[in-house]
Amino acid sequence: MLFMVIERFRNGQPRPVYDRAAADGRLMPDGLRYVDSWVEANFARCFQLMECDDLTLLMTWIANWSDLVDFDVVPVVTSAQAAAAVQAAG
Repeated sequence: MLFMVIERFRNGQPRPVYDRAAADGRLMPDGLRYVDSWVEANFARCFQLMECDDLTLLMTWIANWSDLVDFDVVPVVTSAQAAAAVQAAG
């Protein structure tokens, strides 16, 4: 399953997140895959595409960062998957 994870840096401060990532890595459990990410030009939010088959892995990762980041998680499908589903539905 794919998830678009929208992160809001606490107090508008991205530095603590980048410092922890530099020191400790992404802190992801085995089985959770980082696909790609984009950061808003004003550094207010980060958009990360993550993939896993077990939602508890995603929740474990979120718990590792929840002191620095507020999260919104949106399950997503690829454009190709969406097109196939629409075509199959007739």
